[in-house]
Amino acid sequence: MGKKIVIALGGNALGNNLPEQMVAVKTTAKAIVDLVEDGNEVVVVHGNGPQVGVINNAMGEFASEHKEDPTPLSVCVAMSQAYIGYDIQNALREEFLNRGGKVPPVVTVVTQVRVDKDDPAFQNPTKPIGRFMTKEEAESEAQKRGWNIKEDAGRGYRRVVASPKPKEIVELSAIKAMSDAGELVICCGGGGIPVVSEGKHLAGAAAVIDKDFAAALLAESLEADMLIILTAVEKVAIRYGKPDQEWLTDLSVEEAQKYADQGEFAPGSMLPKVQAAIQFASAKKGNEAMITLLEKAREALQGKTGTKITKK
Repeated sequence: MGKKIVIALGGNALGNNLPEQMVAVKTTAKAIVDLVEDGNEVVVVHGNGPQVGVINNAMGEFASEHKEDPTPLSVCVAMSQAYIGYDIQNALREEFLNRGGKVPPVVTVVTQVRVDKDDPAFQNPTKPIGRFMTKEEAESEAQKRGWNIKEDAGRGYRRVVASPKPKEIVELSAIKAMSDAGELVICCGGGGIPVVSEGKHLAGAAAVIDKDFAAALLAESLEADMLIILTAVEKVAIRYGKPDQEWLTDLSVEEAQKYADQGEFAPGSMLPKVQAAIQFASAKKGNEAMITLLEKAREALQGKTGTKITKK
C-alpha cells in the first residue's frame, strides 16, 4: 500500500543558476519517480533561494536603469515558482518516458501562502535577498525604498526581509483535487508567494517563507502520511563537524526538540528542517517525518537510511 508523501526539495536539488538547474533536476526527477513507481502519491515542494535572488537582482537593475519602481518580491517569488516548476515538469516527464512507463499528469501550481501581518518576523527581518551593495549604496536604497539593510558576512550590504511562518495554503483545495486524481503536483515553491489578508484582498508581502515550514503545513493539510525533507546530508547529526559527531536514525518528537533546544542544529540550515519535521510529526499520531539525502529518498522510505522523526 503506497503512502501519501510531501517532498521538500533543498537547494542542492536545483543548482545555483539556469545551467546547473537543468542538470540538477534530472537527478531530482529520478528520486521522485522512484517513489511514484513504488506506488506512492507524491506532492513536491521546492526552494528558490538562488533563483529568486537572480530574478530580484535583474528586476532591480531594470528598475534602477529605467527609473521605475522595483518589482515586488512577491511577484519575483511567483516568477521563480513558474520557471522552476517548468524545469521539474519536463525532467519528470522525460524520466517517466526513459523508464518506459506511463507519464502521469504533472502540473505546477503557482501557490499563495497566507502569513500573519502581525508575525513578529516582520519586526526583525533577517533573510538576505538581492545583490550586494556598498554601505553608501545600501543607505541610499534604504532611504529611497524603505528597505531594511544589513551587512552580510563581510561581503557587503544586502536587503533583508522577513521570514514569517505560513498559516494557510490558499490553493489547497486545487492541489488536493489534482493530487487525489493521480496527478503529480509541484506547489508552494520557495515556501509559497507570501500574502496577507486585507479584507477580501490578498496583498503580496515583502517576505520569504521557509519552504520546509510550508511543506510541513501542506503535508498536515493534505493529511499526508509522510514528509520527506531532502537535503545535502544522509542523516541529521548532533555535534556536527566535531570529532564526536553522532548520526541520528530514529528520533521521537521530544528527543528532536531537546536537541534543537540545546542548539545542536544550525539556524538557517538544519534547524528549520528539524523544526518542520517536528511540526508535522506532532500533528497526528502515525505521521512520519524523514530527513535525508536526495539520492537516498527510496532507501530512506524503506528504512535503510535517513533520520526519522515520529510521535511516540
